[in-house]
Amino acid sequence: VQLQASGGGLVQAGDSLKLSCAASGRPGSNYWMGWFRQAPGKEREFVSAIYWSGLNTFYADSVKGRFVISRDNASTTVYLQMNSLKPEDTAVYYCAASGNYWGQGTQVTVSS
Repeated sequence: VQLQASGGGLVQAGDSLKLSCAASGRPGSNYWMGWFRQAPGKEREFVSAIYWSGLNTFYADSVKGRFVISRDNASTTVYLQMNSLKPEDTAVYYCAASGNYWGQGTQVTVSS
């Protein structure tokens, strides 16, 4: 399974961005897809995830209420709508599936 992430960019604080991650296949039966991020000098951290079967969603406290994860079942694509972006959201965002598959990362930079 290959994951292709896209949608990053340079925005100002308060703006929105939408990330997309398309999987080349289904990463198992009861799988999840989600996003992690890594800022310069920091460890990779969890951002959000969604289970494909039950649509359960999970968010890091730092993005709860601002980010929304969703999925397109037909195309095995997961989206991350990021609203009210803050400079501390600046990072490389990685798409992941069930912890076994990782995308190449997409840069999100939020200027103050």
